Amino acid sequence: MSRLVFAACIFSMAAIALAAAPVTYIFGDSLTDVGNNNFLQYSLAKSNYPWYGIDYSGGQATGRFCNGRTIGDFISAKLGIPSPPAYLSVTQNVDTLLKGVNYASGGAGILNDTGLYFIQRLSFDDQINNFKKTKEVITANIREVAANKHFNEATYFIGIGSNDYVNNFLQPFLPDGQQYTHEEFIELLISTLDQQLQSLYQLGARKIVFHGLGPLGCIPSQRVKSKRGQCLKRINEWILQFNSNVQKLINRLNLRLPNAKFIFADTYPLVLDLINNPSTYGFKDSNTSCCNVDTSIGGLCLPNSKVCKNRHEFVFWDAFHPSDAANAVLAEKFFSLLFTSVKSAAPTPSPTP
Repeated sequence: MSRLVFAACIFSMAAIALAAAPVTYIFGDSLTDVGNNNFLQYSLAKSNYPWYGIDYSGGQATGRFCNGRTIGDFISAKLGIPSPPAYLSVTQNVDTLLKGVNYASGGAGILNDTGLYFIQRLSFDDQINNFKKTKEVITANIREVAANKHFNEATYFIGIGSNDYVNNFLQPFLPDGQQYTHEEFIELLISTLDQQLQSLYQLGARKIVFHGLGPLGCIPSQRVKSKRGQCLKRINEWILQFNSNVQKLINRLNLRLPNAKFIFADTYPLVLDLINNPSTYGFKDSNTSCCNVDTSIGGLCLPNSKVCKNRHEFVFWDAFHPSDAANAVLAEKFFSLLFTSVKSAAPTPSPTP
């Protein structure tokens, strides 16, 4: 896709956001899960215990893998809408479904076998199937023509793929890391994602924002594998390769699918800048997590873990997930990337964080 077409897509989505309260449907993993996994009885991928939610309204765990809000929560607030609720909490509530819901699930991946050892989680295919059920419920209530218009005009945010690396390819005891070279693994991910995005398109999705992966080699769970706690260069190189291939896929889909306005949001450099230059954004630590986690048993913040008092100074909450304060910064950067109008030919200075 040319830069001009990319800018046009971003501007059209900004216009939608400003014209009316947008309807958003969210797909993803633990970075955007708002409680779906709490409804999965046997899931081991849950965060429904202290200290999660300590900085969320009410101070209680909500199923978010964070001490407070997710990036999606912040972006919803900037769009002037409530954060879409967990799908499994409102499966038959038509009025709520019409306003948008969140299908994300901690441990989910593009591949169905990703996160297998969590027993229960909603893979991307599972989430798409739940979206199909959503469409069926809405169509039964407002008829097909109105339902099709509704889904064509909604905006779809997708952030998935991290677990395909962290909880699949990079785990020595799982077959994918042994069965495939990285080139073969990326090919499997992209071919699978191709079919999944086409499935969403067939269900009515036209405006899709796919968030690229951040520098996974720099998250605490990976840094501990380095003797000096540094970012793992090879993993970051793999992620850059994955992001490049996803962007090419999205360009192809925009050319092939009528009225498709798919956008690849390259979030990698934004996250990397936050990690490399934390003081610029008011943080003191971007190498370790606020919660003193044990990466040998999962890396989540357990009830008996020691939590830092200055949570706003840490980029990471646990071994995998950004803190509430970091999510606020990243959401601001992502929002600017996606929804800032580019009417003026003169560049506008970036605001000081």
